[in-house]
Amino acid sequence: MGLPEEFSRKLENVEVVVEDEPPEKVLRELGLRRGALLGLYHGVPLKKKGIWVAPSLPGRISIYRMPILSISRTREEMQQRIRDVVIHEIGHHFGLTDKDMTPLTHKPPPREKTQSRINRRGIGRGRKE
Repeated sequence: MGLPEEFSRKLENVEVVVEDEPPEKVLRELGLRRGALLGLYHGVPLKKKGIWVAPSLPGRISIYRMPILSISRTREEMQQRIRDVVIHEIGHHFGLTDKDMTPLTHKPPPREKTQSRINRRGIGRGRKE
C-alpha cells in the first residue's frame, strides 16, 4: 500500500524482512556507523539480469527497525520513514540510482486521525488532534 504504481505493477520475487539492526559486517563493508543504515537491498538489480547472466537468488530488502525508531518522534514520522526506505530499496531492485528515486520518496503519508508518540518497540499511544 502506498507504493508508486510503476513499482507495484512490476514488483515480484522480492522478500521484505524487518531486522532489529544491520549486521556489523554489513556496516563495516559500507563504512557506516551503527544507526546510520535504515534499509538495504540484497540482490542483483533487474537492469543487470538477463538471459546471459547466471541465475541468482530472489532479491531481499532488509528494513532496520531500531535505527528507524531512534530517529522517529511520532508514529506518522516512523510510517513515512519506513515507506521512504522501502521505496528506496525497491528502486535499487529495479536498478535506479539515489538521484532517480528522489521524486518517489518524501511524499506525505495518508493523513491519520490520531498522532502518536512511539517507544523503542514501535508501539505508540494515540492522541486525538
